Amino acid sequence: MSYIINFFIYTLLGFVLMGVGIGLFSLTTKFSERKLIREGNMAVALKLWGKGIGLAIVIYAAWSNSVSLFDAVMWGTIGIITQILAYLALEYIFTPKTNLAKKVEEGNLAVGFSLFAISIIVGLIVAGSMSY
Repeated sequence: MSYIINFFIYTLLGFVLMGVGIGLFSLTTKFSERKLIREGNMAVALKLWGKGIGLAIVIYAAWSNSVSLFDAVMWGTIGIITQILAYLALEYIFTPKTNLAKKVEEGNLAVGFSLFAISIIVGLIVAGSMSY
């Protein structure tokens, strides 16, 4: 019975971390991602859900490699922070002359897909780094 309870606790906390992560990711932009996605902006959808997939990979690794619930939540939180820092570094350090958020808001699919792929890459690197 305790296995079933643990399953539900980890699943619930995984969804909570995803919600918190997606909410924090949304704060890194000045526009409403939800509104632009409803209007059909594929670049925004790619950017946001690339981060979501990257974070899901990190949460999977945190859950798989953790020794306790606290350990899992701690590493999931580190994954969220790392994804945000990677985006900010890309936006302001590696592409200082290109406003990536503006390009995505304008519907630039190349930029949206690039951010999608980078988020998954970051998620895989962070997840791999958790396998201690």
